[in-house]
Amino acid sequence: MKGMQHWRVPPVIAIAVLLSGCALLAPTHERPALPVADRYPYAIAEGVTAPALDWKDYFFDEQLRGLIALALEHNRDLRTAVLQVQEARALHGIQRAERLPGISLGADATRGRTPGDLSLSGEPSTGGSYQIGLGVNAWELDFWGRVRNLQQAVLQDYLATDQARRIVQLMLVTNVADGYYRLRELDERIALADRMIASHEETLRIFTRRVEVGSTSRLDLMQVQTLLSQAQSLGTQLHQARATQSHALTLLVGAPFDLNPARGSLDGAAPTRALQPGLPSDLLLQRPDILAAEHRLRAAEANIGAARAAFFPRITLTGSVGTASAELDGLFASGSRAWSFAPSISLPIFDGGRRRASLNLAEVRRDLTVAHYESTVQTAFREVSDALASSRWLALQVSIQQNSLDVQTERARLARLRYDNGAAAFLEVLDAQRELLTGEQQLTQTRRALISAHIDLYAALGGGAQSLTAGTPAPVDAAN
Repeated sequence: MKGMQHWRVPPVIAIAVLLSGCALLAPTHERPALPVADRYPYAIAEGVTAPALDWKDYFFDEQLRGLIALALEHNRDLRTAVLQVQEARALHGIQRAERLPGISLGADATRGRTPGDLSLSGEPSTGGSYQIGLGVNAWELDFWGRVRNLQQAVLQDYLATDQARRIVQLMLVTNVADGYYRLRELDERIALADRMIASHEETLRIFTRRVEVGSTSRLDLMQVQTLLSQAQSLGTQLHQARATQSHALTLLVGAPFDLNPARGSLDGAAPTRALQPGLPSDLLLQRPDILAAEHRLRAAEANIGAARAAFFPRITLTGSVGTASAELDGLFASGSRAWSFAPSISLPIFDGGRRRASLNLAEVRRDLTVAHYESTVQTAFREVSDALASSRWLALQVSIQQNSLDVQTERARLARLRYDNGAAAFLEVLDAQRELLTGEQQLTQTRRALISAHIDLYAALGGGAQSLTAGTPAPVDAAN
């Protein structure tokens, strides 16, 4: 064992470790200019910024909160996205290891007998060799940053995958919320249709009796039956739509749930927290899809650096240090130290243009990524603008339709009074009741559309982006 004090790593290896990875040939990253207007077409003076507002604070309905929590736990698409993040993290770990030398401990022992007719001395001989050492096998000295750029590209792909996971999570939250309120809309429309059906059934009973006693004509009875059939047909359509929407929401949540039909009105059911859209430039740091596109752009730039490095010499080291002896008991004796050092350098002279084509391919892919990034920004700007416009104009539609419904309700009441007093034909009553039913249904649909616009705005602004990072594994070497 005393011979181990003489072991030293050859100085050339230590110098190579220090010099490795000195150069990077990737282009300097510059975020593309914002390809949209500097302000949204519809401004909101007050409100909370969406990225800082968690979904638990945005949606006040307790049933909805429970469904979202259930979906975040059981949705298969989100589970797949999380696993893809773990896969990308493992790939990054593999590529990161390429920057470090692989050191292995090896032991080798051989012993054999040479017959006399094969021995130089003419006498049979028995001998052997024993060796223990640490070895480095074909470690590339990354003078031009090829390995480091490849590691940086995989890192950026990992970060982009994690942003994709955030996209799935945000879309899951907002899709569950939208599906829930669509179900609430159908529940309210079914309740309105059932109430109208019950009213028409009572009217039919009265008119049937009147026809029996001869106080009204069969034409009026047929008109009442027609109105009842129309209401019943609408009711069956709504029940079918509710069943379909319930099945879609169950698939989205990923687990069965018990959600009884709601009996309340959608009026006031929208999230009450107003949102402040800020400036379009804020989206660059808030929207997961834009952040993912930027990470992919950085990965493409790193691949350009790796392609450029392929034009320079590639230097690899193979070496070992340890102890060797012809006898087992002499392995650690004085003077048994052994080492080997075998550097190699290679530079392709002719490859048929492969390296040039690889560089051209990396540059074209970078340009494609820039175009995708700009398209993503423009799409985000449009989604925010659409949501702002929908929120503004649907709120006005709700107000107009509410006034119209109040007028239709009063008209239906007056038409019935005029018919009862013999001042109008029953057809006037039928028209008023038919338009009243249509107005009730349209108002409910518009209220739900307004809620959907609020949800779309929350998603378009990167709602809860700050809380979406919770539970995400910290990036490795993110600064590199």
